[in-house]
Amino acid sequence: MTERIAIIGLGYVGLPVALAFAREFDVVVGLDISRERIEELRRGHDRTNEVTEEALRSTTLRLTSDPAEVGEPTFIVVTVPTPIDGNRQPDLSPVRSASEAVGSFLTKGAVVVYESTIYPKITQDVCGPILERTSGLARTDFRLGYSPERINPGDREHTLERTVKVVAGEDEATLDRVARAYEKIIAAGVHRAPSLEVAEAAKVIENTQRDLNIALMNELALIFERMGIDTRDVLAAAGTKWNFLPFAPGLVGGHCIGVDPYYLTHKATMLGYYPQVILAGRRINDGMGAYVASQVVKGLIGEGVNVRGARVTVLGLTFKEYVPDLRNTRVIDIVRELQDYGLQVQVCDPLADSSEAHREYGIDLIDAAEVEPAECVLLAVAHHDYLADGWARISGLLRDHSGVVVDVKGVLPRDTMPDGVRLWRL
Repeated sequence: MTERIAIIGLGYVGLPVALAFAREFDVVVGLDISRERIEELRRGHDRTNEVTEEALRSTTLRLTSDPAEVGEPTFIVVTVPTPIDGNRQPDLSPVRSASEAVGSFLTKGAVVVYESTIYPKITQDVCGPILERTSGLARTDFRLGYSPERINPGDREHTLERTVKVVAGEDEATLDRVARAYEKIIAAGVHRAPSLEVAEAAKVIENTQRDLNIALMNELALIFERMGIDTRDVLAAAGTKWNFLPFAPGLVGGHCIGVDPYYLTHKATMLGYYPQVILAGRRINDGMGAYVASQVVKGLIGEGVNVRGARVTVLGLTFKEYVPDLRNTRVIDIVRELQDYGLQVQVCDPLADSSEAHREYGIDLIDAAEVEPAECVLLAVAHHDYLADGWARISGLLRDHSGVVVDVKGVLPRDTMPDGVRLWRL
């Protein structure tokens, strides 16, 4: 059959999926509850920087913020975010709301595929009943599928089309239907999981594994700091072995690695098992912001600087380089800890949205031209703008070109470090 496609949620995941389907299917509709987002996309602007203006202007994708305008799709893909709340518990409200919206136009024979991160059984036990209730259909009138998203923001190599897609359906016929639809857009091919629960579990452990590997590197950094050994020198040496995994210490934020493990641990706790290794890794990673801030203070004291009232320039606020996304950025942990120490903190980020930074974190971003000389420069996110001129850009932000530089990403070359700079790197 020829599917009529609807994509629910047009963020950094949903938009590339919608455009890819629109290249292969005649009828594709993209729904997002944000009218502002829809208007931006219609003008050819993608605030996530994942899609070009040319791609938006040339697509046949129909955009709407009104569920009533979706029509009667036969293949529906839900790509809304699934964050955690203030208590680090899964927040399923976006996927619940999306399911209710889908129910308003769900028709008999349609399949609904979820790409949002969820723990096993959510598709069947939570989403299915909502669709049934809001559509008025019997549970046997529609089918459920799951295909975990694997979008890596800012990555131009491991794109949607080049990454194997895991697909699952609640029965063999649905699995085949879901697989055939995604095979149209995924050049790398699909992997057919034997059940919805297997596909759901695969999603949460992909990022949990990365989280734990980074946590190990962060713990090693804490240990090697006490030994007076540079962690990245150790990793460079160890990395010469063929089977040594190339992970590095750092801040773990964003809406995947820093979030997904909590979905798995929540479900495990519901089943009476308290996960020790996963949560230990989370504690280490969540504490790295405070640790970096403490190193700033130690560096300033070592330079004879009166900490209270000293100025620190933080370069970068987004959760990773080359992307504008501020969700769950752990740079904020460093900023707040520095403020608690009594330091004046000025934050710059050429990619971040100023209004969002103020709304979400109470931070007023400073334009690079307005930055005042500081006693410390902290490179938190390795945006290209900060590295293009090497040390000249960094040291030029210090008062009299001397002071403390904290390199969280470990990207500044030590062999060309100018005189008067005290460097610490994670």
